[in-house]
Amino acid sequence: MIGILIYEDNDDFRGALGQLIQSVPGYVCLGAFTDCGNVINDIGDFRPDVVLMDIEMRESNGIEGLRQIRKANPALPVIMLTVFDDNKNVLDAICAGASGYVVKKDAFRKLFDAICEVLTGGAPLSMNVARLVLEHISGPHLRTGPAIDLTKREKDILGSLIRGNNNKMTAAELNISLETVKTHIKNIYEKLQVHTQAEAVARAIKDRLI
Repeated sequence: MIGILIYEDNDDFRGALGQLIQSVPGYVCLGAFTDCGNVINDIGDFRPDVVLMDIEMRESNGIEGLRQIRKANPALPVIMLTVFDDNKNVLDAICAGASGYVVKKDAFRKLFDAICEVLTGGAPLSMNVARLVLEHISGPHLRTGPAIDLTKREKDILGSLIRGNNNKMTAAELNISLETVKTHIKNIYEKLQVHTQAEAVARAIKDRLI
């Protein structure tokens, strides 16, 4: 059973998400809250498999809630809920360690695909988010971080991840096997000292690795 916690201040949307999760076999809504002011206690009490976090809430900021989760549990998948996926908040959440995104208008159609993807180490990112990431990496304002010895193939795969591709899409794009992709990703994670695709994307953003 996959347990989900929801943080969303729109009563109707929060209630609908909870009902949807409860209606699908294998999933359970452990709790649904209007703000993330008690998020550390919540994840300790409920021990969720995935957190759904609204970026902008009236009483609290979802990105700050995400940062708190990352300090307490770096590996817990957190999917951000957002109205628009082409603003600075989305980029800030990637850098804070978001596991992926669901645009609210697509939530009822894409939610479970996104959950499955983050639970297998992927990072559901829309084309708009991928564009933001690429623009940010190519921006002149960023400082270059310490040199990291990535091979050309590792850089190709990291670039594919940044564009929002999952492992299968990356394998098809680069014309290599899925197992080869997984092996390279494991090496990338070790070199970057990260554990998830979202963390690798965030590291690439911060240190301009490609």
